[in-house]
Amino acid sequence: MYAAPVAKRRGMRAGLAVLGALIAFSPALPAGDLALAAAAPLSAFGSGSSDAEDLAAYRNALLSKQTVAIEVTNANIKALYEQRVQELGYEPSVTDPREIARQIMANKYSWDERQFSCYDSIIMRESRWIVTADNPHSSAYGIPQALPGKRMAAFGADWRTNPVTQIRWGLDYVSDRYGTPCSAWSFKRSHGWY
Repeated sequence: MYAAPVAKRRGMRAGLAVLGALIAFSPALPAGDLALAAAAPLSAFGSGSSDAEDLAAYRNALLSKQTVAIEVTNANIKALYEQRVQELGYEPSVTDPREIARQIMANKYSWDERQFSCYDSIIMRESRWIVTADNPHSSAYGIPQALPGKRMAAFGADWRTNPVTQIRWGLDYVSDRYGTPCSAWSFKRSHGWY
């Protein structure tokens, strides 16, 4: 009669060890803590009077640890993402050159929608937002039609193909030379170039 509860406890310990091993693959929980928990005596997991209560207490403790670890991980991911947005000036998931320019203008230059409209007018006449736009009559290149195009290399070696590099250069050029996109647009309308 005594052998049955002992066998039951050994089976339970083996089950707990398997459960601990499975959860150890979770990136949110340190595997070492789980291995120690799985090897600890059943009495360490709860003060319940039955094996089922002990197992339930063990599972609850693991779930609690995992929940906290997930919350911490999510908070870290959010903080890193927000830091990246601050560095870039736009949401990294955005791929539309117009939206990238709109966000950089707002975040890095504090320019409003009116300024974006002026910049959009310039770019539509220069390149129509085409990254590889190449002026056949000059060496002007890219979204902002930098003349010569290699001037954009100051903002990245990928200036020939990266819209972000071209937009960053173009906005910096407008800011330095004209102060605002609307001033640049006014100049372009009266001179035909900017």
